[in-house]
Amino acid sequence: MPRLNVPDPKAIPEDVRQFLANFPPDQMFTMLSHSNTTIQPLLGLARALYTTLELPVRARELAILALADLVSSDFVWNQHVPISGDAGIGDDVRRLIRDRDYRNSALSDVDSVVIRFSAAVVTRPRVPDDLFAEARAHLSEREIVELLHVIGYYWTFSRMSTVLDAELTHVYASEYGSSWD
Repeated sequence: MPRLNVPDPKAIPEDVRQFLANFPPDQMFTMLSHSNTTIQPLLGLARALYTTLELPVRARELAILALADLVSSDFVWNQHVPISGDAGIGDDVRRLIRDRDYRNSALSDVDSVVIRFSAAVVTRPRVPDDLFAEARAHLSEREIVELLHVIGYYWTFSRMSTVLDAELTHVYASEYGSSWD
């Protein structure tokens, strides 16, 4: 059961209501509207992470799955299973992430680096130099910064879902696909 009440729709400012109308109806988004001054920038960043990155979609989804597993966010994990499937990530790779088998030979070099980099960001204050060098060998500087944005955003969103006990009421990937157009 969520730890916050869903806001009274009449208490949500009109501009926020109109903004939320552009997104799938979701209890989590509605709960976040308690902070009506931050919800638009927060969800605007999410939209940018889906529509403007040079970072490959597969890398984005690997990072999201790795951090969702590490921070125990079933909400984010379950939303991203079908999205990751659209990005070519199968159950076998998701199982390796769940098992934290990030160096398994079944992973491509770039997949392994993205997962290990994401795990290091989530679990340490600094990515080790050798891992950072591996990331630089596979990703451009822009893609590294974008990867950090993805990790940071989804760490925040994951923590909001776990702290607020947000219930996953619907998986939207089947209706809205893996991109926000």
